[in-house]
Amino acid sequence: MRGLDFSSWQAVLSTLGGLAIITLLGVGIRLLVMQTLQARRERENRQINERLRTLMAAYKVLGGSFTGDLGVDPSHLRQLRERAHQQGIVEPGSDRSRRIRDAVEAALSDILLLGTDDQVRLAAHAATELAQGRPVHTHALVVSLRDFIREALDLAPIPTGLQIPHQGPTRPAAGGAAKGRADAGERGGKAGGGGGAGMGAMGGLGAGMAVGTQATDDTPEAR
Repeated sequence: MRGLDFSSWQAVLSTLGGLAIITLLGVGIRLLVMQTLQARRERENRQINERLRTLMAAYKVLGGSFTGDLGVDPSHLRQLRERAHQQGIVEPGSDRSRRIRDAVEAALSDILLLGTDDQVRLAAHAATELAQGRPVHTHALVVSLRDFIREALDLAPIPTGLQIPHQGPTRPAAGGAAKGRADAGERGGKAGGGGGAGMGAMGGLGAGMAVGTQATDDTPEAR
């Protein structure tokens, strides 16, 4: 209050002007700080959401099955063909194991990028086992992903006494390649049928025009 001078109108105006400038500076600084904090919070939320989305997709790939063979076969297509040749089979009947391996490798790559320390360690171990040609089980990694995702979404942890079967990689739908070949054959048949019908129609039209021309030449006027 000692710096305020109300002895004259000029002093009052200068005092009010100084107070207004100080108030505007304070409000501007506050707005700038709030916008900076809001932009940082939005960027962090986007990063968290993208991380959760990626890890949830990896969880579905690695833990979408409860029955059957829950391990990952590291064999490549060449190895599958060699194995089929040794067994006297001309061509492997299904490439499901290869598609499961490809999906698991992509999920492990995402976890190595965005996972926690424990998840990265488990994913690195699984990737090493695959690279060395040994079968891999992903149940421990699935449990770590499940606990992390539930904690990030503020969900209650899984009850301790609840028994959950071991989880393995999601099995892709069988017959995808065969269905694609059948669809291609069907489209080719339709195209061939349409082309045959078109040629037949053109041939019939040409024959009709020839008959009409011959009938015109046989009229009395023509003779």
